Amino acid sequence: MSIILYDIPSTSRGYSVSPNTWRIRYCLNIKGIPYTTEWVEFPDIVPLYKKLGVAPTAKKLDGSGPHPTLPMIYDPSTNTYIPDSLAIAEYLESQYPEAPQVFPHNTGGLIQAFSDMFLLRVVEARNLLTWNIFAKLNPASIGYYREVREKALGVKMEELVPDDQLVAELDRLKAILGKIDELYAKNGGKGPYIMGDVPSWADILVASVVVVFRVSYGDGSEIWKKIVSWNEGRWGILVDDMKRYE
Repeated sequence: MSIILYDIPSTSRGYSVSPNTWRIRYCLNIKGIPYTTEWVEFPDIVPLYKKLGVAPTAKKLDGSGPHPTLPMIYDPSTNTYIPDSLAIAEYLESQYPEAPQVFPHNTGGLIQAFSDMFLLRVVEARNLLTWNIFAKLNPASIGYYREVREKALGVKMEELVPDDQLVAELDRLKAILGKIDELYAKNGGKGPYIMGDVPSWADILVASVVVVFRVSYGDGSEIWKKIVSWNEGRWGILVDDMKRYE
């Protein structure tokens, strides 16, 4: 039996707009570990945890908890459910050591330091990212997502990115990715990944955010064309190269 990945669907059939679940889809495919996807709408996540008897490890957006979230995997070889993307990645590294590693060459500490920095920066693009996730959810998830996010953020979803603020929000995203580009540039031009030609958890994190905008806006949209033009096309090259792991 193969691993089960619990993922959140979108109106783009077969694709998610959750950066968190994208991380594990990329991770499983890089490792070449067989898996199947079970699509779970947002309101069904809490009942899923209760049905499976899994204790949530995440906290609610306001810092209280616990809060059931996805991704989660089930590994039948160990009869184990693992929630949280980083915990899943670390589990897969230890449980399947013969598979390609996403923390290669004992770089786990360095990659985690990069990851922490990236996640702190990408929070600055929270409004744009949240709106693009919301815009692609199925009807079954829209009401739940709206209620939870509006309560946490204190604004209506439609107020996150008003039409007259879209350019400013895109500029904010461009500035964030520009800082990340400075680190990628240190690989000496040896490949699309931060370590050159070897994909790692760092690349998974970045691609998992950028790909949401491709799914949300569409490959042919002017906004996506703009995003992939930044930093001499680095993000388009990264996401295109990661397509084999989608």
